[in-house]
Amino acid sequence: MENQKSSSSLKAVIAVLAVLLVGSLVYIFKITSDADTVQTELKSTMTEKESVMKDLQELKATYDAAIAENTSMSEELIQERDKVVSLMADLNKSKGDVASLAKYKSQFVALQNNMKVLMAENEGLKKENTNLTTQRDSTIVVLGESKKYNEVLVGQNEELSKAVEKGSKLSVLNMKTSAYKLRSSGKQIETDKASRADVLKISFTIAENQIAKSGDKTYYVQVIDSKNNVLGDKKTESFGDKSLTYSFVTNVKYENKTVNVSEDLPGKDFAKGTYFVNVFDKDELVSKTSFTLR
Repeated sequence: MENQKSSSSLKAVIAVLAVLLVGSLVYIFKITSDADTVQTELKSTMTEKESVMKDLQELKATYDAAIAENTSMSEELIQERDKVVSLMADLNKSKGDVASLAKYKSQFVALQNNMKVLMAENEGLKKENTNLTTQRDSTIVVLGESKKYNEVLVGQNEELSKAVEKGSKLSVLNMKTSAYKLRSSGKQIETDKASRADVLKISFTIAENQIAKSGDKTYYVQVIDSKNNVLGDKKTESFGDKSLTYSFVTNVKYENKTVNVSEDLPGKDFAKGTYFVNVFDKDELVSKTSFTLR
């Protein structure tokens, strides 16, 4: 009888232990399964966080490249790029839970849509700038060719003006100087002796020139004796920073035809030796000659 009771008690204990064992196994399995699920979810959220971060980095790189092109939209692009950088900083600080990742994904999509709109506008501006640059380059080429042509014309005009100016200058030719003795009758007798000379006669010819300007012409005649003295009036005329001491002035009415000019320079006690005679148009020497008195 007692053996039967002991046997029944043992069976009851074994049954209870078996139930406890099964319950423990079930609990352990559940805990393990829950831990695996949590781990899987953590890995998934981390992967999604990295994916969102990568998308944001690519978005920032797109903005950086567009900003580097320095278009008129650079300021707007910089503002949007800064929003992306700010979102990247917030995402980097976040724990990566499902709720926050959903928020960041939503913000990324909004920024991405803004980027597409801005990029389209930026591309349009780049095309316009390209067209404007092409037009500008064409204009520069045309202006450059016009400038070269104008420079050629200016050069030709300057050469023509110089040629006309040179051609319009009057030529003073056939300059001669002789010494004369005056008779009481008024008759002049040519001499080459200094002691007999009373007057020097200077003559020259102004040649015909149809393109020269007609009108009154003034010439300054300078006679220098063998002692380097200027004879005659010995007056000085200034022409800018130059000055000229002359013997006399002769005024000629020029009408584009040949004119013969003859002037007398009275004197006394003429020195022996070589004399030099110069004719100036203002400060420009236009003719010269020399003669000798013995």
